[in-house]
Amino acid sequence: MTEYTTVSIPKELAERVDETIEGTSFSSTSDLVRFLLRSIVIQHQRQGQLTEAEFEEIAAQLADLGYLK
Repeated sequence: MTEYTTVSIPKELAERVDETIEGTSFSSTSDLVRFLLRSIVIQHQRQGQLTEAEFEEIAAQLADLGYLK
């Protein structure tokens, strides 16, 4: 059985995500977040270990999306 954890995002961002996923195959914000994180992880696993610059770029993108402060 898969275990889950909770990720908190600002309500304003959640509302924007809900609007964005309307009409797509994503049924929830969680679906989209799982897809995005999985895509990032797979991309970087294929390239090998993350460099500091790549890590900082990902962190900046997540911060822009409201996931990191």
